[in-house]
Amino acid sequence: MPTCRRKRVLLAEPSPAILDAAKSDPNKQVFQVRQTGEIFDSYEYEWPPLPAAHPAHNSLPPPPTEPTPRACPSIDSNNSNAKSLARAAWTISRPLRVNSRKPGPCTPGSQNPSSLPYSKQFSGGTEVVGRLDHLVEAVFDRFKDRYYPDERVFVDVQGDKYLARVVQVFPPRPPPPPQANGVASSSSSPTPLSDEGTLPIHKVAEDLKVSVQDSVSRDDPTKYTYKVQILEEEKPHGSSKGGDRSKGKEVNKSKYTGSLMDVKCTAMSRDRLAFSKSILRRFIRDCVDRDAAVASPWIVKDSIAIRYGVDTVMPEETRKGVEDLKKGESEKRKKLWEEKEGPPTKKQKKLAAAEEEKAKALAAAAERREREAREKEEKAQKAKEESERLAAEKKKKKPIRYPTEDLDVVIGEKEKKAGMKVKRPAPSRAAMPFGRDNATNEAFLMAWNFLVVYGQPLHISSFNMDEFEQALRHTMIDPPCNLIAEIHSTLIYNLRTVPFTRHSAVLSLLDLRTELGGDHRVLGVTLDELTSAAADIGNNWERAPLRHAEGREGWEESLVGCLKDHANIHNFPHLREILTRLLFAPEPAVEVNSMPSTPAGTPPPQHLGFTVASTPRERYHSLTPKEKIDILFFFCNLAISSKAIHAHMESCEEQLTELRKQKIEVNRTKKAYLEEMNTLMGENKEPEKNGEKKLNGTATGEGTPMAESSDLSEVPASDGETETGSAPPRQSARRAQAKERELARAKLASHKQAMAEHRRLDEEVNKCERRLEQIERDFRKLLGSIRVKPLGRDRFYNRVWWFDGMGAMSLLGSGGSVQYGTGRIFIQGPSEFDVEILRRREEDVAARRLEEEGEDGMLDVGEWAVYDDLETVDQFVAWLNPKGVREVALKNTIAKWWQHIAPGIRRRTSDLAASAKLPEARRSTRTKHPGSDIIREPYMMWTNRRAVNSS
Repeated sequence: MPTCRRKRVLLAEPSPAILDAAKSDPNKQVFQVRQTGEIFDSYEYEWPPLPAAHPAHNSLPPPPTEPTPRACPSIDSNNSNAKSLARAAWTISRPLRVNSRKPGPCTPGSQNPSSLPYSKQFSGGTEVVGRLDHLVEAVFDRFKDRYYPDERVFVDVQGDKYLARVVQVFPPRPPPPPQANGVASSSSSPTPLSDEGTLPIHKVAEDLKVSVQDSVSRDDPTKYTYKVQILEEEKPHGSSKGGDRSKGKEVNKSKYTGSLMDVKCTAMSRDRLAFSKSILRRFIRDCVDRDAAVASPWIVKDSIAIRYGVDTVMPEETRKGVEDLKKGESEKRKKLWEEKEGPPTKKQKKLAAAEEEKAKALAAAAERREREAREKEEKAQKAKEESERLAAEKKKKKPIRYPTEDLDVVIGEKEKKAGMKVKRPAPSRAAMPFGRDNATNEAFLMAWNFLVVYGQPLHISSFNMDEFEQALRHTMIDPPCNLIAEIHSTLIYNLRTVPFTRHSAVLSLLDLRTELGGDHRVLGVTLDELTSAAADIGNNWERAPLRHAEGREGWEESLVGCLKDHANIHNFPHLREILTRLLFAPEPAVEVNSMPSTPAGTPPPQHLGFTVASTPRERYHSLTPKEKIDILFFFCNLAISSKAIHAHMESCEEQLTELRKQKIEVNRTKKAYLEEMNTLMGENKEPEKNGEKKLNGTATGEGTPMAESSDLSEVPASDGETETGSAPPRQSARRAQAKERELARAKLASHKQAMAEHRRLDEEVNKCERRLEQIERDFRKLLGSIRVKPLGRDRFYNRVWWFDGMGAMSLLGSGGSVQYGTGRIFIQGPSEFDVEILRRREEDVAARRLEEEGEDGMLDVGEWAVYDDLETVDQFVAWLNPKGVREVALKNTIAKWWQHIAPGIRRRTSDLAASAKLPEARRSTRTKHPGSDIIREPYMMWTNRRAVNSS
């Protein structure tokens, strides 16, 4: 958790603008705090990473010119080395910490490598740098005249110092190539300066094995050229402080702010708080360490080396050089000691030999430890690879439990031989209402669905999608289309309750006139002419009566008035063109007579200009279907926020709650009936068999027949027989048979009663099932008024839509007749989020889509297509694989509603076939009115049974 002044900093959530940009503009540039993962629109200064929008920003002092350890958040850690490194690292100029080709310690949380600590790794192997002060001096001398991109420096310009930022570093120009005769050409152009990306900069100085003199001779810092940018005005360092003269200089310095200039290192300097020997000493002391032995190299500390990927294994060449250097230093000290103390004694020689043997043993032990560490690392790597291999094999052998992720399901040869379809039937783009115009199709579907779903609060009867499409293509003024008039009138009534700004369209056009000028023309009409014509049309639209009994007369003018108060050029981009077409007509010579209907896909007639003033009533029918859809789409988006729609949605929520309770109660009752039926069947199973057996035995003569026992009972006994001999046994048998017959009759009556009760319970169960079906249909209608959901998604995340039976439209008419709204199954391409999921898959999803969907069947993001005949729908359902989680859910949902989907598709197909034959039967040479055939079209015979006649 980041802290600031020992207080926890709450992480900020992304702003709504960033969340919206993630959907509309994924490539937008943002700022991210690497330590916390927070994302912001802007970034005030380099450190601390607390933008102005951050909650903890208000508790901090104003941002300093250079970052300081006291103002920056710290990372909670128990590692004291990391903390001390962080405190020292903040004070060192950032470009010196991040510019290098090899990893090394830098700022905590940063992934950028540092050049300073890595240059000190194993340093001292070729020359003895025993003291930390000597190492600081060596490093400081190398970097004091060398600068890096994005570094803040002071630049001396005509005696004044300015704060600037290094934009680009140009290394020294290479010498010109020699000519064929060995003499350089004086007329050849110099090699252009390269940026940091093409030629390395200051790489020779970063190697401490190269002396300062050699680094200067091989890579002279004074030959570098730096392009700097003046950041802001600063008080001159070292200039005079004499009142008026200092003020005058500061006024003249403002002209350099933001300018770029090329300078040399001699005119540049750093702030002492950013780079000095004391700060560098503290930084190096916290980063590196060395043994106390002679000629030991400087080594980056283990915690820092592991954190930033610095190699901790000493190269063999360096190790040998260190050993040779140690040996040379030992011999040198031995020689000095011998010169000072005289020749060594036997005891001293033995001690020296012992020390030499000890040193050799230590070296051998160190080499053995290194070898063992390498072997241990190799063994660990092999064990890891082996475990990963075993885990992969175990994962392969693990049986798959279906249903699973659809893209993990692969159709095998066994399924193919069994007849499973591999390729999905391609949905038709051309069969969409407006062909391949995806934006118009989507707006058309949304407008139709809104008008049908909210037919009750809008007071408009239902109509199917074909009727709606034909009404939008109606181009005749006489006879008028009642469906179009009712749709616009009911929307206008609804929009009267939505807040609006008076004359917002005219005001936006006047603002556009300021930008483009009053003479700017669209369709031959200037902005001045358009605003003048629109000023007097439909001003009383919110109070004008549009009565149903009067054919909604005047709805076209109210349409223009509603557009004037609700629309502007920002929320309705085509406002200017549509108002021009509604208020102006083309020149009479260019006007084309209106045809009864315009075929789908036929482009409208092209006019040179609209110069004749007209009225909306005369001009609305000349609009293209796309322009009519744009108006309806805009009105529907506004109407969704009206009070009537909100009240209807709340009512639907309450009804849905009640339906859920009813469904639970009906299911409970159905379960009780089924249990009672099972009890009756268990009780009467055995008695039924026994009763049938005994009744059959009596009827077929098994046992003593009734006729014989009757005859015997009437015949008197013979002379030789006594009354106590044969008569009593016969009477007993007759009584037993009579009792058995009575029991059989009782059991048969009980069985008949049980069967009657079973039939009654079965009828009750059927009633419960019919009630559950009605609840499901009502549930779909009410849920469609709140949110429209697709039937499901296939394996490639294509969404499957069926819009019938939602809102005010029912699936069944009077008498149980089939009704349809669309009579089609629509397919929509995957969303951008779903496409991103497909891209993250390891396997090649594009090749699989090409194989299983086909080139014609692959839909782009949000693209629409349709299945409009029952055969292709059956093929699509057969293509779905129930082993996938998405497709098994989709298949079950389609099976649930199939008894309504299939009849709707069949009826629409038959209706289209019947309407195609009607024009042939209606042809007559005696037709008196050109629109007599149009009147008989289904969309022209539609009537609004929910209309309210009041104004």
